[in-house]
Amino acid sequence: MTTTTAGGTTAGDAPPRSIRLPGIVLGVGLGGFADGILLHQLLQWHHMLSSTDHDRIGVKFYDPRTVPGLEMNTVWDGIFHTVCWLSVLLGLALLYARVTDHRLRVWTSRVLWGWILVGWGLFNLVEGVLDHHVLGIHHVYAGEQQLWWDLGFLALGALLVAGGLLLARGGRTEDRLVR
Repeated sequence: MTTTTAGGTTAGDAPPRSIRLPGIVLGVGLGGFADGILLHQLLQWHHMLSSTDHDRIGVKFYDPRTVPGLEMNTVWDGIFHTVCWLSVLLGLALLYARVTDHRLRVWTSRVLWGWILVGWGLFNLVEGVLDHHVLGIHHVYAGEQQLWWDLGFLALGALLVAGGLLLARGGRTEDRLVR
């Protein structure tokens, strides 16, 4: 049974809700995981507090080359990963709340993946500016060339945002149903 709304449309014909916000929130969490897993754990280039001996906010330095320093950096890396995990859960909850009949179409949509890339890029830009440049608590790869690594991280973020916007805008007509 369908009901007619005050505007003359039927309740079953309501336009689908946007998946922009869920895509961005998922991208922030997934981008954080990519950073934490690849740069913090696998490559071990930095941890959350690995440059606090040169930071701008006065956080105590915990040298990651010592056991106590590595322990404290690992705790803060864990806090960082918890925030990433909560972001992914929130993004999934938002997405689920907005998707009804077209779940497969949403997950294969260029629109959703475009917004996820935008979120990942936003993560890189915000985290890169705040932690690398403003606070100075860590760098992508500390050393003589750290500025170039940090700028490269920001450039990657900008490319992810731009590419994600292009991908989202280039979605097929049927993908537009799940914006």
